[in-house]
Formats: sequence, structure tokens, C-alpha cells
Amino acid sequence: MSIKVSDHVLERLRDWGVEYVFSYPGDGINGLLAAWGRAEDNPRFIQARHEEMAAFEAVGYAKFSGKVGVCAATSGPGAIHLLNGLYDAKLDHVPVVAIVGQTNRSAMGGSYQQEVDLMALFKDVASDFCETVTVPEQLPNVIDRAMRTAMARRSVTAVILPADVQELDYTPPEHAFKMVPSSLGMSTYAPVPGDADLARAAEVLNAGEKVAILVGQGARGARQEVMAVAERLGAGVAKALLGKDALDDDLPYVTGSIGLLGTRPSYELMTECDTLLVIGSSFPYTQFLPEFGQARAVQIDIDPHMVGLRYPFEVNLVGDARETLTRLLPLLDAGRNKSWRKKIEKDTARWWEVMQRRAAVDADPINPEYVVHALDELLPENVVLAADSGSAANWYARHLRLRGAMRGSLSGTLATMGPGVPYVLGAKFAYGDRPAIALVGDGAMQMNGMAELITVAKYWREWEDPRLIVAVLNNQDLNQVTWEMRAMSGAPQFLPSQSLPDFPYADFAKLAGLHGIRVEKPGEVRAAWETALAADRPCVLDFVTDPAVPPIPPHASLDQIEAAAASVLKGDSDRGAMIRQGFKAKVQEMLPGGRKRGDRPGAQSDT
Repeated sequence: MSIKVSDHVLERLRDWGVEYVFSYPGDGINGLLAAWGRAEDNPRFIQARHEEMAAFEAVGYAKFSGKVGVCAATSGPGAIHLLNGLYDAKLDHVPVVAIVGQTNRSAMGGSYQQEVDLMALFKDVASDFCETVTVPEQLPNVIDRAMRTAMARRSVTAVILPADVQELDYTPPEHAFKMVPSSLGMSTYAPVPGDADLARAAEVLNAGEKVAILVGQGARGARQEVMAVAERLGAGVAKALLGKDALDDDLPYVTGSIGLLGTRPSYELMTECDTLLVIGSSFPYTQFLPEFGQARAVQIDIDPHMVGLRYPFEVNLVGDARETLTRLLPLLDAGRNKSWRKKIEKDTARWWEVMQRRAAVDADPINPEYVVHALDELLPENVVLAADSGSAANWYARHLRLRGAMRGSLSGTLATMGPGVPYVLGAKFAYGDRPAIALVGDGAMQMNGMAELITVAKYWREWEDPRLIVAVLNNQDLNQVTWEMRAMSGAPQFLPSQSLPDFPYADFAKLAGLHGIRVEKPGEVRAAWETALAADRPCVLDFVTDPAVPPIPPHASLDQIEAAAASVLKGDSDRGAMIRQGFKAKVQEMLPGGRKRGDRPGAQSDT
């Protein structure tokens, strides 16, 4: 019995171990949809509410599972909608395969309905591999290369299937001229640098007295090795946001996140070190790295295209983080001056005291930092976390201490709004037995999180652990941009662009058959988290928070903070009165020991 091209596509995905395809239907993939029916929904078709959400769910699945995420969409608008999620995968180096429909071959070039030049559209986002299937014999090679390339290069690939090709009888490639047979699978591999390069790296690191380590997501599989190197070198370890779960935050020498959303000890670690080791990170903000000429530096990355970026490294080691560190460790000297490590640990301990103090600052009605700080000690040991872009990412970066098996991620490089809810949805299909939490702002929730609650309602009963918590920081403001306007431009809040309508998010969740709690008082915060973590179904927590709590960068001086305050004091309309009231007092409360301008060199606060 003959099978169609669409049947073979699904069969080949099954052969590659694909369990889920995140998608939204359309007539450009009708052939595939019919094949799904014949295949008894294997691999499983997961219906999002929008193609962009399907792509984000594939990204979340891939980020948390380590497997390839697969998404599918119809021709024209469906394919276009995938792009934002696919760019999120491309920029964060996540393996995702997109399968998209196209108009019939006979209509191509005829300005036909929903005809879009998909090869041109996907040329950049799927630059590593993008191919249109025009005859059955191109398969299985095209599917195999799309999967293998996505895995090997940790990138996005795309397969374009014209609607009429999907309906053709499948005929495999023959042992003939201009036929390309193919095979399944790819073994795991762990490249390592040569001995001479490792010796050069050890010479640089051994010469340092004040060593700083920066880890990213590429160090996630090298936790024990990073700890061993940090101990040998007496180093402090900062983390790029994509590597927040790469090393335990409760280690005394782990200074936390780095960058605009980072911590003060991470900032000082970089400004005061004389040696830098970067492992598995392409952290882009060079202003948060040591001054050029201040530190000798070594980089380790598995991707040769990503070494040598951001900083003038003396030694660029191309290799798997775990295997490279294993070979490097015996070459490193121990027994160095302990004063550097002691300072790092003291600064880090003090920072967590500052975070506790900031979370305790009164706000109107609830301090958003308290909302996230209260969650920290309640986190289940196997939780999966996602933060959306915006001020929610600040509190995720600074207040949550990930440890052990906890996992967390966000849109690190694209920093797009809206992936928080679909990320944890994808995570639940990877780990149905683990609780998941999304921290999102009300802007991101209104943009697309609310619609995906319908997807949550559709599937949650299938999960072994039904807990999926969406925590909405509801301040009726596009808060991160508001504060960027104040800090960078000295401009007051521009209400027509920044003000958001209030909405009963918890009530919406209840309409969808989920649990929902609106929290309007600080005394209700902890109980709300405890109720959601004990619930028998997904839950939306609508925290009504104060937009006046500023996401202050770790390097901000009191002068800069007061400049932002001055922009608020210019007046943001009647609603701005709430923000203006006691603003400077709030900021001062957040500084350790009531520290004021000029109390230390550089006039910089410890916030």
C-alpha cells in the first residue's frame, strides 16, 4: 500500500524521536493534517492559539528538554506568524525545526492567494538550512538534514512543503544519479581543545590574583567542573541570564546575574578582577565586562563562530564546557590569596540582605519585588520557571535563587515580549511531572498570555503534575519602558503609550476552568503562592503591584536615580501622583545602611 508524502514526513519525525509538534491548522497543511489523522496523532499535534505561540512553545520545549522543538504552520500568514518565535530560538541558539505549507507548485509565481516567497522569508531566520520539497524523492533527506542541522548547530531550520506535494505518493530516492539517499541519527560528541591551547589558558588563569568567571547556558552540563575550577582559582562566578540555572545561587561565591538586570556583586566582580574566564556565554553588554586592558581573559565555547566576541580574549578554547574544564583543571594552581574570595562572599551575602530589604519596602499597593522574593523560599525543588521580558525579568534575575534541579529561562537575546506563558506550556509537555511557573507583566499577559490560558485549559488534565502558575505583575504600566524613558531620556511617563487597562486576569482564568486569585494586599502574597502551589489545577495569580518601584541597574549612581526621580516629579498626570509620592524615600530605603551620595568612591549605590 502506497503512502503519501505527508505520511512519510510524520513517519520520519517519529523516527527522529519527535513526540510533539506545536502548531495551528490551515489549508496550506491540509495534507499533513490528514496524515496526522491516519497516524492516530503521532507525533502529537499540540494546538496553540496562534502560530507565534506555537513557535514559542517549541522553543520552551527545546530549551527545557534539550531536544529539538518542532512547530508547523500553514502557508502565507501562518508562516509569517512563526517568525518572532523562530528568531527567539535563533538568537538563543535553540534547536527548532519549522515545517510550513506553501501554495501548489502550479500556482507559484502567479500572485496566488496566500502566496509568499517563503524561501526569502526564512532566508535569515533559518539560514543554516531551509529547503522547499518539490518532488517526493527529496525526502527523507530534507527532513534528516533539517533535524540534524538544528541539533548540531543549535539553530533554526525550515522545511517548506507545497500543498500538492503533500498529497503525492511517496517514492524514496533510488541508487541513481542525482538522487540523495539519507540516514537517521547523529551521535553525541564533545569536542575539546588541543593540549597546547589548554596550557596557554592555564598560564593566563594561573597568573591571576583576582579571577572572575562568567557562565552562560553552555555551562549547564558542567556544574561540578565549574565549581571545581572556581574553588581552585578562588574565583567568583557571575551568570548570564540564560545561564541562571547553570550553577546554584546559594553557593556563597556565586554573585548572581550580570548586566542591566544583574546584581551589584556581579558588577563589582567584573570591575575589580584582573583575570576573566567566560564559559558557554556570548553575553553581549561589554560595558559590564572588565575594562579593556584591565583583565587577561580566556573563553570556552563549543561553537567556533562564537569565540572571540565581546572582549579581547588572549585564549579562545573551542570545546565542550565539561570536557574542556575536566582537562584544564589539573593544569590550574591552587593555594592563592584568599582575600579576593572572602570579599566576593561578603559582597554577595550583603547583596541578599539588600534584596530582602528592598522586598520589604512599603508600596502602593504591593511591592513587585516582594511578590517574587516571597516565592524564592517556596520554590519546589524541581520547578521549571520562565520570566517574560520587562520588569518581571529584573525580579526573576535578582530575587530567585535557583538551585539543584530547578530550571529557568527567558528570551535572552531577542528579549521579545510574550514568551513567558508559552515557554512554560512547552515545558509542561517536556516535563508533565514537574510544576511550572511563569512570571509575566500585565503587558505581556495582554499581548498573548491570556489566549494561551485557553491552551492550558485544553491540555492540563493530561499532565501528571497539574500545577502551572501564571503570576501576573499587574501595575497597569509598560513598566520597563517607562523606567527606561525616565533613566535614559529624563522623560516623564507618556501615558498614551505606557498606560494599560486593568483587567481581571484571575476571573478570566476561572472562566477557562482554571484557578484564579487576585491579590491586592501585601499580607495576601505568601498565602496566594502557597494556595497556587497546592492547587489541583493551573492557577493565575493577579498581583496588583506598584509601578513606582524602579528596576534600578546595578551600576546606577544615586545621581542617576535622582535624575529618574526628577522626571517623575515633573508630573505624569493625576495617576502620576501615586508614583511621585515618597519616591525618593523609597529609593533611599533600598540602599543598604541609608547610604547617600559620596559615601564611597564613584558615588554609586549598592542597589
